[in-house]
Amino acid sequence: MHKNIYSIISGSGSYLPSRQIKNVDFLKNTFFESTGEVINRPNEEIISKFQQITGIDERRYVEDQHVNSDIAFFAAEKALADSGINKEELDYIIVAHNFGDVKAGSTRVDIVPALASRVKFKLGIANPFTVAYDLPFGCPGWLQAMIQANYYITSGDAKHILVIGSETLSRVSDPHDRDSMIYSDGAGAVVLSAFESETPVGILTHATRTDTLEQAFLLRMDKSYNPAENDNLYLKMNGRKLYEYALKTVPSAIKMAIDKSGLPISHIERILIHQANEKMDDAIINRLYELYGIKTRPEFSMPMTISYLGNNSVATLPILYNKIVKNKVDNHKLNPGDHFVFASVGAGMHVNAMVYKIPD
Repeated sequence: MHKNIYSIISGSGSYLPSRQIKNVDFLKNTFFESTGEVINRPNEEIISKFQQITGIDERRYVEDQHVNSDIAFFAAEKALADSGINKEELDYIIVAHNFGDVKAGSTRVDIVPALASRVKFKLGIANPFTVAYDLPFGCPGWLQAMIQANYYITSGDAKHILVIGSETLSRVSDPHDRDSMIYSDGAGAVVLSAFESETPVGILTHATRTDTLEQAFLLRMDKSYNPAENDNLYLKMNGRKLYEYALKTVPSAIKMAIDKSGLPISHIERILIHQANEKMDDAIINRLYELYGIKTRPEFSMPMTISYLGNNSVATLPILYNKIVKNKVDNHKLNPGDHFVFASVGAGMHVNAMVYKIPD
């Protein structure tokens, strides 16, 4: 039989900052409504309701001495070591992020040079044909970078690509906005490699959509909710409309990717989804199975880390994948021959999904 070229994950790595921020750490904050009025409820009540909705108990914040490109480099080193591939053989380095290197105590974005160039420098790669560039695409950025990398590999343009998702949302979150308790920091990376096979493996199919007519600014940068604050810009979101958008679009995007693969949903072992809100993710996966006429989804279909890692944007999916393959997520394994799905939603508004088969 004729062999085709497919893209497989040959190695993975992640970095989680050592600073663990628990919900009780927000008791000292003064929270404001978007109107600029102080929320007239005890912080204990605000935090308790937040936990019930999101499922988040704690999150990680980057150490003061590090910036985003540092933790991207830490994850990249681990992924390269795990793959066993010589760093000089990399054809591309793609770094998905949204805010560049934001230093402690600042909200100023720094993206020149590109974070991918900084990571290449930190890795000490001399090869001038290791092309390094960034991809700002909201929370779905890492997955979109994987889609781009797959095109390079399957076209014959590349053999090995380092794909990184790294973010420090704690540096751009408004301490006076209760939504800021969602955000966290971290980095994850994979090496995507060319693989010859007679049967389809690795990345099988994918789907992406962008909705802007009414949804472009559901996530945006704006001033602090505290009227006394200066003109610094912070990450803001319209949580209710974002929830409605995700529930409407993510299940159909996942279904589109699965249907393209020709697989029945019963062959999908796991769904690795971007995690910003536990209830939202549950609703999304329930809706997905309903689209297939299935009322009760498999018990272990969706591994979750949000309770202790929060929402670290583009880093969520590569961290989750790395933790599962390293047996660090209870009751979840990815075995040879398994099919699973990556899916994400975020600023843009963007939604994407990918079906992946682990080589036997």
